[in-house]
Amino acid sequence: MTTQFPAPFTASDDPYHYAVIRRAITLIDAPGGAQRTLADLAAALDMSPAHFQRVFSRWVGVSPKRYQQYLTLDHARTLLRERVTTLDASLSTGLSGTGRLHDLFLRWEAMAPGEYARGGAGLEICHGWFPSPFGEVLAMATDRGLCGLAFAEDTGREAAFTDLARRWPGATHRHAPEAAAPWVAAAFAQRGEARVHMIGAPFQIKVWEALLRVPSGHVTTYGRIAESIGRPGAARAVGTAVGRNPVAFLIPCHRCLLTGGALGGYHWGLEAKRAILGWESARIEAENPAKSRQSEETAPIAATAHLSAQRSG
Repeated sequence: MTTQFPAPFTASDDPYHYAVIRRAITLIDAPGGAQRTLADLAAALDMSPAHFQRVFSRWVGVSPKRYQQYLTLDHARTLLRERVTTLDASLSTGLSGTGRLHDLFLRWEAMAPGEYARGGAGLEICHGWFPSPFGEVLAMATDRGLCGLAFAEDTGREAAFTDLARRWPGATHRHAPEAAAPWVAAAFAQRGEARVHMIGAPFQIKVWEALLRVPSGHVTTYGRIAESIGRPGAARAVGTAVGRNPVAFLIPCHRCLLTGGALGGYHWGLEAKRAILGWESARIEAENPAKSRQSEETAPIAATAHLSAQRSG
């Protein structure tokens, strides 16, 4: 039996909107920026307060004033205190909880170690460029699912493509956006079906599987991931594997923080990491304001997706 949920808020993937968000983050980070009023921020961005309000509401569903609190550096520490994930859910039974925000059905399949050792030889990978709520994204996909998602705002197109393509040097790359388009659309709309084809070393696959158990709007730490995969002393190795995650956003490496609440690193730029974490937190409020207010007091356990685990090899 399938339970039907209301359609989620649909965020804008207009690149103009994310450009405004990036500039706003820079302003908020400046001395005294966290105390800026809506009018001050709008003026600094050469926008009217009304237009500034519309851009934010269209992008994330809440006002700039509300979203501003999610961009502060202290927000990561708040998440770690109130929305840390214990990673005790079982992948074999699917990710579940008291509810979920979105209706994304995610299927994943891991490449067999022998295939990975061959560096992608004999594999055809299709690629294309797409808009997203966080700027332009490069998607790469096999016939089994997305194997790469890279944000290019910080790196540029050429560097993003080289970064992903060199991970599978034996593969054949073909420009065919239509092969990845349905999965990319589902990923950022957070509804429909998206498929992921994990191509990595066995230890990396374990870490990426653990990341899939961290719900949207929640976080974990490198140490907790290490414990969850039975390697409690391997937090540093886990950090390396997290940083090598090729499928940004869908395999949510942005939800991994340092134990003290610092953001740590992010392969595609810390501004993107902060924007995504803030976007996810704000969407919880935008889609269920009453539950969001309650969650601030009770530290929620929520799930954003049904997860179907399909292992190959």
